[in-house]
Order: sequence, then structure tokens, then C-alpha cells
Amino acid sequence: MAGYCVGLTGGIASGKSAVADRFAARGVTVADADVVARAIVEPGQPALAEVVAAFGPDVLLPDGRLDRAALRQRVFDDAAARHRLEGILHPPIRLALREACVAAPGGYVVVAIPLLAEGGGRDAYPWLDRILVIDVPRDVQVERLVRRDRIDAGLAERMLDAQATRRERLAIADDVIVNIGTLEELDAHVAALDRRYRALSGD
Repeated sequence: MAGYCVGLTGGIASGKSAVADRFAARGVTVADADVVARAIVEPGQPALAEVVAAFGPDVLLPDGRLDRAALRQRVFDDAAARHRLEGILHPPIRLALREACVAAPGGYVVVAIPLLAEGGGRDAYPWLDRILVIDVPRDVQVERLVRRDRIDAGLAERMLDAQATRRERLAIADDVIVNIGTLEELDAHVAALDRRYRALSGD
């Protein structure tokens, strides 16, 4: 059982997945909130029924699965709707992540939570021992989003506006990787943090 939990977060297009993959390559268990979020809205799951009750059957595909694109469109420009959706999804996500941490082998576990700052930070996840934030300047995020998702800069800016600010994320950070360098530099950052977390966890 992993007794030491490290929250991993960062803004969109910051490189969270690349960092998580590097921890996993070092044998560290990574509990991923995105994976959990998909699992809890599978057909037959209570959270899916709550989403449909809140937003109507139009958010379902013909096969009964959640139409993520339709739901995203519904909540993207509607803060009240987005908060309502988060109120449905975040509690079971937090519970599942906590259970994954308790079950994980090794000295420490990385918990990838993209919306950690937006979802209440340390107050919502008091069992996190440490928080690692992947940080990049906003203009780099826009450039990466435009290239990765083939969208225009205006949409990229609106996507960033829907998230926590850099300042809000950095305010909850114990450790920070500024991910604007080479992949080799990223490897070195993760290697150093892996050593630190193993020491802190007594692994």
C-alpha cells in the first residue's frame, strides 16, 4: 500500500501526461482522474444517471453512452452548468482516486488530477501529501493547443479562460516543473522528483 500521495496537476497543454508517463516508466503507480471520470459515466453507473437527470437525454448517444462532445458544448460557456456537472462528478472521482491510492503498491503514488485547483485543491483532497504543478507560460499553452487540436487562437484562449489561472495553480504547489525545455530536461526533472518522493515516503 502506498502511504504517500503526490497530486499532479497543470493547465491544459502543459505536459501533464508526459510527466505522468515518465513516473509510470519508473515503476510508480499513476492514478488518473481522467480515466476514473470516464469509468464513472459508463452505462449503468449512478453518475451517468445523475448527469442525464440534470442535463437531459440529449447528452446520450444512441447506444446509451455519454455524448462527451454534446455535454462539453452544453457546459463550456455556462459556468452554472459546469459547476453543476462538477458537483455530480467530482465526489465519486475523489473517492475512486483515494481508493486507488490505498490499493497502490510501492512507497508513493502519483495522482493525476487536471482540475485539482478548480476542484477545491487541498480542501477537496486533504489526503494528498504533496502537489506537483506542471507550469508553462500562457502563450506557450495557446501555441500548443492551436497546433495539437488544430483550433484557432481565440478558441484556445477561451479554453484557458475556463480553467484556473497559473497563479491559482502555483499557489497550491509544493513542487513545480516549468515544462518549456527539451524532453531530456523533462526526464531529469522527473528523475530528481522521483528520488525526492522515494526519500519522503521512506521507499
